[in-house]
Parts: sequence; C-alpha cells; structure tokens
Amino acid sequence: MTALANQRVAYFNGRIVPESEVRVSFRDRGFKYGDAVFDMTRTFGHRVFKLKEHIDRFYSSLRYVRIDPGMSAAEMTRASEEVLERNMHLLGADEDYWLGQRVSRGVDPAPGEPREQQGATVIIECTPLPLKARAKLYRDGASVVVPPTRRTPPESLSPRAKTHNYLNMIIGDLEAKAEDPEAWAVLLDTSGNLAEGIGSNIFVVKDGVVRTPRTKFVLPGVSRQTAIDLARAEGIVVEETDLDLFDAYVADEVFLTSTSLCVCPVRSVNGAVVADGKVPGPITRRIIDAYIRFVDHDFVAQYLRRLAA
Repeated sequence: MTALANQRVAYFNGRIVPESEVRVSFRDRGFKYGDAVFDMTRTFGHRVFKLKEHIDRFYSSLRYVRIDPGMSAAEMTRASEEVLERNMHLLGADEDYWLGQRVSRGVDPAPGEPREQQGATVIIECTPLPLKARAKLYRDGASVVVPPTRRTPPESLSPRAKTHNYLNMIIGDLEAKAEDPEAWAVLLDTSGNLAEGIGSNIFVVKDGVVRTPRTKFVLPGVSRQTAIDLARAEGIVVEETDLDLFDAYVADEVFLTSTSLCVCPVRSVNGAVVADGKVPGPITRRIIDAYIRFVDHDFVAQYLRRLAA
C-alpha cells in the first residue's frame, strides 16, 4: 500500500493494511488467554512522544513473557512511525492519536491441522484520543474511587509488564464505576497500599513533597517518570514509597499521570474532597506547566476547548 487511505491503517503481521482488513484468529492466544503484551504512546500536536522509551518498555514486557515478535526494536519503531505517518492526514488540526503496539504469542493450531500462521501476531495501530470525553477532568478534577479488588501482587505476576491480561484492573474499575460511573479506579496492593489504575499512576502531595508508589508494585509509566523528572527539575522533592489511604485522605493535592492525561488533578478520593477541592493545586500546577513546556504543547487547553464544542 503506497497511497494514503480514506480510513485508518494498521500494521498487521508484516503489512500495512486498512483497519477493516485486520483479522485476528479466534485461536489467537491473545484472545484465548490474554497471552499478549502491548504499549501505547500519544502524539502532541501530531508529534509522537517518547517513542523510544515506550518501545524499550514494550520489549522488556516481551522478554518477561518470553514472546519473540519476530522483529527488532528498531524495526518496530520504523513500522510505528510509518503507521502514524499514513494515518496523520485523517486527524484534525487540534486532534491527536494514541499509537500502540500489540504482540500475542500467536495462533494455536487445531488438533491435526496445520498452523494458521507461524510466529507471533503483531499489530501496530492508531486511535484518536478521547479529548471531549475527558475534558471536564481538567476543569473539575478526577474522582478516584478505591475498589475492594486488590492489585495482583508481584509475586503472582509482575505489574511492571504491560500485558493484555487486564481483568484484575477491569474488575476493580467496574466496582469503582458501580459506585460512581465517572470514577477513576485506583487499586490497593495486597498490603493495603495504593497501587495503580487502568493505565494510570497516582501521586499525593503533602507539605510540598510529592510521593508515589514504588515501581515494584505498579507499571512504571513513561508519563509517570516524565512527571517525576520534571518535578525534580523544578526543585520539588519526589519520593517513591508505600502510601495508604490515610496518605490520600490527608494529602494537600493528589494527581494522576497517564499516556493520554499526562498530569491530571484529582478532586476527591472515595468521596473525601482533597484539601479545598480546588484543582489543580499549586504543586500539581507547576508540574503540569513544566510538562506543557517539555512537550511544547498545551494539552490542558486542548482538552478544555472541547467543553465549548
């Protein structure tokens, strides 16, 4: 395929094809067992963010679960850049993409039949960011709810690998949304400390110090690390440590980081309003502003413009 298509395209097992032509077998182990890994980054003003860091983490996840994608990290990077380039003409000027890579262990053959395919299933795809759906988070702050389901402990499955097996956090998210349909779930670990949510890391601020859970118990988000680095460059003390609900309830500020949200203020935790409920707090505001300068793109304004749309 050389011409630009009038629909999004994706990389699928060696070829770039229209998304409608991507067909994953029902015998694929990613579908059958969640036996797959993925990673996601985003664009800012149509410029991809830290693709190398995301690809490096992706290949660490692949090594952890012992899947060979059949292509090098450099080849995965080049294919990702090509998919993004071929889809960019479909974006509006004030829109941006998620860019994701997904690899499963491949297709199990039916007994007595030849394999449908050899090797891993490899997909690279773009999805428009849900800017309008999430815009009010930057006006009102996110409402965090901690569900009863605990995060899978590292002695069972390392949370440092970004796998397709998300049921643990999906159940927690469903429980949180049963209490508040607009809630952002943040699960506790099995020791009762704050862990993480679906694609998001949590931070609390107390007396000018920013604290976040240790990476042993959470996925080390690229956006998480970016926020840590920017905060320290601003002279803000950042600690990675165990945090429980007491820390969240008495915090001066709470915020989330994620690929799409970057840095998002939190208004309440389990209904307990953080400080005076005004968001973002001063430390969160400094980190957001530093992030905006770093990516040279005002993602907060980009979200907030959707409120008037």
